[in-house]
Amino acid sequence: MLVFFARRLLLALMVTLTVLTASFALTRLSGDLAISIAGPQATQQDIEIIRRNYGLDRPVVVQFGDWVLSAATGNLGRSYLYHEPVARLIRDRLPTTLTLGVCGLLVALGIALPLGVLAAMREGSVMDRAIMMVAVVGQAMPTFWLGLLLVIVFGLKLGWLPISGADEWDGFVLPAFVLGFSAVPALMRLTRSGMVDALASDYIRTARAKGLSRASIVLKHAARNAAMPVVAVAAVQLGFMLSGSVVIEGVFALHGVGYLGWESISKNDFPVVQAVVLFLAVIYIVLTLLADMLNAFLDPRLRTQ
Repeated sequence: MLVFFARRLLLALMVTLTVLTASFALTRLSGDLAISIAGPQATQQDIEIIRRNYGLDRPVVVQFGDWVLSAATGNLGRSYLYHEPVARLIRDRLPTTLTLGVCGLLVALGIALPLGVLAAMREGSVMDRAIMMVAVVGQAMPTFWLGLLLVIVFGLKLGWLPISGADEWDGFVLPAFVLGFSAVPALMRLTRSGMVDALASDYIRTARAKGLSRASIVLKHAARNAAMPVVAVAAVQLGFMLSGSVVIEGVFALHGVGYLGWESISKNDFPVVQAVVLFLAVIYIVLTLLADMLNAFLDPRLRTQ
């Protein structure tokens, strides 16, 4: 188990270093940062002053080394726009993004798991095809379009729910549903395929021969084995939700980390852009690592891979 954990941890560190390098490189490839910060009306003297004050006149390798060392110690730089430490900005916005991501995952699991199990129990039936159609629609529907549609219907027309902000709990209802619905297709299909395989296995036939109830067979025996791949995908989907929340936070005006990243991109606040990309990537990597550990704990065969 320790060897398996060490291999996975080393892989996670390598991926983190790759993301750190990519986030730094992409901001530099976008153009001269000093010109972007100074704005179109700045003189050459203003640009030179900014380049010198922010250390942009040093070699790129030196800048990258400073960025790696600072990020390793938790110093993510200082925002050009807010004139505050980037780590503080992310810390203040993080609760909104985490709440949205967790609520979205709960919505996705609450929809996908029952429908996936039901489709597997009615394999090949009209109900099975109807449930799979829901997965197809969810896969094809853009999240921003669904968000705007719900805003119009439940916010503007019916007035049941707020359409922006998160001052109260009901401000998360619409964005959490939109975010969660995007993850339903993958979780639903995986649950259905896992349950179909489990229900066709020998130990399920043995359980039926022993006279166990259908509920016991489905929930106690089949669902346990079908749940293992769902655990890994759920962790990955939560990472996708947190990193992809920029669209939902923009539609519903939720001031989370994703919205902070969008603001920073639009206003050329490059230290924040680098830090947000790195931070969301690290969350995704950590969740994937935890999912691997949990799956290895549930299935000892995975520890030899």
